[in-house]
Amino acid sequence: MGRAVAILVVTATLATACASGSVDGSVEPQAKPGGRSFTVAAAGDVLIHPELVEQAAKDAEETGEGEAGLDFGPLLAGVKPVIGEADLAICHMETPVGKPKGPFQGYPEFLVPPQILTALKDVGYDTCSTASNHTFDHGLKAVRRTLDAMDEVGLGHAGSARTSEEAEQINVRDVNAVKVAHLAYSWESFLNPTPEKQSWAFNRSSTEEIKKDEGRARKAGAEVVILSVHWGLEHYNEPSVPQLELARRITEETGIDLVIGHHAHVVQPIQKVNGTWIAYGLGNQVARHSSPTGLTEEGAIGWFEFRETTEGGWDVTARYRTTLVDIPPEVEPGEELPDGAVEDHRLVDVQHQLDHPDGLSEERLARYRLAADRTRGFLYNRGAPGGDGLKSLSLEE
Repeated sequence: MGRAVAILVVTATLATACASGSVDGSVEPQAKPGGRSFTVAAAGDVLIHPELVEQAAKDAEETGEGEAGLDFGPLLAGVKPVIGEADLAICHMETPVGKPKGPFQGYPEFLVPPQILTALKDVGYDTCSTASNHTFDHGLKAVRRTLDAMDEVGLGHAGSARTSEEAEQINVRDVNAVKVAHLAYSWESFLNPTPEKQSWAFNRSSTEEIKKDEGRARKAGAEVVILSVHWGLEHYNEPSVPQLELARRITEETGIDLVIGHHAHVVQPIQKVNGTWIAYGLGNQVARHSSPTGLTEEGAIGWFEFRETTEGGWDVTARYRTTLVDIPPEVEPGEELPDGAVEDHRLVDVQHQLDHPDGLSEERLARYRLAADRTRGFLYNRGAPGGDGLKSLSLEE
């Protein structure tokens, strides 16, 4: 074949592929004219360490708000413009809550103020996953207290249950006239495993259980099923082999529409697997580890837009927004803060900070740029930008 003919053949092939929607000739889903759509925001672990309880006490003194001397509102306020914009916002409540006045505990057996739930609701969260390796840190009594407190503030929940009857229920919500189910599962704690007689209270990760519950969700009318899963290895930015294998099985053997991952406390990639978006790990939404690494303060809000297609399914596009927990340095009473240091723990929207740099020190700007660049690298580390279309979220879109 001559060179000119070869060029014509390749050009024709590309033209045919583009007309059908992709270079490999596969047909891209087409949005249904007048079809339904909705957006989902999902973020990483909500892990309230003792330093954040102290911050909430300090903020309550200054604002005069909150319950029992604790106000988590200022801590979380930085992400409200993003979370509050979504049609459905999903958080991951890593730990059980105690009573409003305590006592509270940190790692390894968490018991955190229920006031954090009020702040999560005020920021714009609608529902939360509650399945994690800390779910049973204080037994079934704390599980029940946590779900009662979530009901009281109007937060939905999935992943744990107060009774065997509740364990059979599926969290299905009406989102822009679309029935959306939220399921949640986790590996079980070795320190505080669920007693066999109460095994119904906690959703253990299992492809078979996920398949069964998806089926029940569909029978309950769910048109979209979103899965939260607690998995992987802590402080590793790459998904583990078991994560990759479970992601493969979920995308091959179920009709799950979106997978949201937690547990690593650092950002892991977002990519499409067999046509389904997998957020392997969104890092921490808010935390203050005893030994901050820099990576444990960085997180991502995953933003997913669902559009109804002419084929009757859903086309999903993915965006992300980088977050960072600003941490003040430890100084002795009377000492001045170092240049560029912050005075309070604050969860910030990194892109907003970079877009509005007035008043920020060069040190803070450098920290925000590092968070943005590093998060982008981790999110794209399995090739998402090339073939999957993952992009940074602009609130003006």
